[in-house]
Amino acid sequence: MSIKVKVKDSIFELEPEQLEKLFKEKQAIAIKINGQSKDLSSLSSLNEDEEIELITPESKEGLEILRHSTAHIMAHAVKDLFPQVKVTIGPAIEDGFYYDFDKDEPFTEDDLQKIEKRMQEIIKAKNPFIRKEISKQEAIKLFESLGESYKVEILNEIEDDRVSVYEEGGFIDLCRGPHIPHTGMVKAFKLLSVAGAYWRGDERNKMLQRIYGTAFQTKQALDEYLKFLEEIKKRDHRRLGKQLRLFEISEEVGPGLIIWLPNGAIVRKIIEDFWKDEHLKAGYQLLYTPHIAKLELWSKSGHLDFYRENMFSPMQIDEVAYQLKPMNCPFHIQVYKSELRSYRDLPLRLAELGTVYRYERSGVLHGLLRVRGFTQDDAHIFCTEEQLEEEIQKVLDFTIFVLSTFGFDNYEIYISTRPEKYVGSLENWEKATNALEQALKKRDLPYQIDPGEGVFYGPKIDIKIKDVLNRAWQCSTIQVDFNIPERFDITYRGKDGKQHRSIMIHRALMGSLERFMGVLIEHYAGAFPLWLAPVQVEVMSISEKHVDYAKQVYDKLIQKSVRVKLNTENEKIGYKIRQGTLNKVPYMVIVGDKEMESGKITVRLREGKNLELITIDEFLQQLFERIQQRK
Repeated sequence: MSIKVKVKDSIFELEPEQLEKLFKEKQAIAIKINGQSKDLSSLSSLNEDEEIELITPESKEGLEILRHSTAHIMAHAVKDLFPQVKVTIGPAIEDGFYYDFDKDEPFTEDDLQKIEKRMQEIIKAKNPFIRKEISKQEAIKLFESLGESYKVEILNEIEDDRVSVYEEGGFIDLCRGPHIPHTGMVKAFKLLSVAGAYWRGDERNKMLQRIYGTAFQTKQALDEYLKFLEEIKKRDHRRLGKQLRLFEISEEVGPGLIIWLPNGAIVRKIIEDFWKDEHLKAGYQLLYTPHIAKLELWSKSGHLDFYRENMFSPMQIDEVAYQLKPMNCPFHIQVYKSELRSYRDLPLRLAELGTVYRYERSGVLHGLLRVRGFTQDDAHIFCTEEQLEEEIQKVLDFTIFVLSTFGFDNYEIYISTRPEKYVGSLENWEKATNALEQALKKRDLPYQIDPGEGVFYGPKIDIKIKDVLNRAWQCSTIQVDFNIPERFDITYRGKDGKQHRSIMIHRALMGSLERFMGVLIEHYAGAFPLWLAPVQVEVMSISEKHVDYAKQVYDKLIQKSVRVKLNTENEKIGYKIRQGTLNKVPYMVIVGDKEMESGKITVRLREGKNLELITIDEFLQQLFERIQQRK
């Protein structure tokens, strides 16, 4: 009997003994039978007409199976060390795995070390992962006898009559699989952290203890990943935000609500000024709109039907329900409708740095990256169907210009298509999707399709920027909307004198100022480019006798609109330089005897290099050239 085997893109017909040899050579840990992932033990029951594919540890799917199996080993170790703990679920995730446990007290660092040690013993034992198929009722009785109530809850929701369980070394878990053949195939793993997690992500349920970990095929790959995690920690915008005094989140104010501190407010002002200036150049008109509106406005727009779970509860004012705005678009529509429009007025581009409020569960809030109140760099373009594709191309060009100005030249582009819940006709959805695709093709921008991830009113282009660590961040979006214009009956008078439906493009270039700021902090590790730095220059006196000259230098710089700080504290110059470096100040101007005598200054870069003695005017010229170039 010969079996068809797929290795990469080639298909071979092999006898069973050749097949076994091939699997050993390729170090396969699992297989696909007719496209379905299975344990390696399934080889014994192959039929002649089946096509199989090897799954090796270095493949994406192989690594996922390895990590899932490591999660089971971790649960085994936890149950051995803490028998009273109940297990819940433990999936593989991007870059690792986790397992949730019902334990009254949080796991400590010492606990993690003990769990790792026990895992090593289980791995050394090379326990086989044995799959068993049993009836659902048998499984319920089994897990009831083990006191695993969460597994019983899961089983009660499964519709199938038969389920699979895996046993290794006496530990039994409910799982679909597949798994690696035995525990000894785990070569390199690390437990990373502990966090709280509500059962099934619902705040009404019990808080569980989630242990995160990761596993790789080799120790070298693991070491590289751990080094990467250390770099992420160094760049964490929450730590740097506190260190550099950029923003604050206060429990007294409320979680997910950002207080911009003076340094952060300066950076935000620079971003906003750049944004406004460039929008005016691009033919946009600027708006300011209210933070609340009558609830019925959000019913008319469709947000109440499709977005209610992300909106805050309404408030009563004069017996009328009002709503904190989750979006700016209904206000921009009111601006459009405030006067009659003709084809000569289109395209009409309206832009606003509009602050919106959305309800996010406390468990997902994360510094500046996931908040409850944020300012979108929002705009809406009203155009004719004939203008649609060209306007999308212009938005693409504008987006890429803005992103590159802030130092982001690498990105991934996705077209998100119609979701399950949507409004409008299929014909309009097809027109909108085609317009987005054609615009990307004409700009020669590669893209991927993200099925079903469009918003309820239309498809969209999502641009995920890549930071210096090659992490992708969702920021920019371009959405085509045939539907909300119909709900609000927005039209224009055409050349034929008749009324025609306007098309609406929703777009945000940076996404939100809060999220974009968080990404910027991590991208630059807090060391902003000169044009964005909250303090561009710090003037430092070496001793008391140099204070007056330092003040003269400071005055000249501040009169030229340089963002400058004067440091004449009675501290050693080495200490002042260290503090300036920690505060990521691009230039430190040092003045002492030789500077006073020559009428010049010494300039030190935050990277540690000292420049030659130069005059203040020469320094200003260099400074303004770099600021103007936005480098």
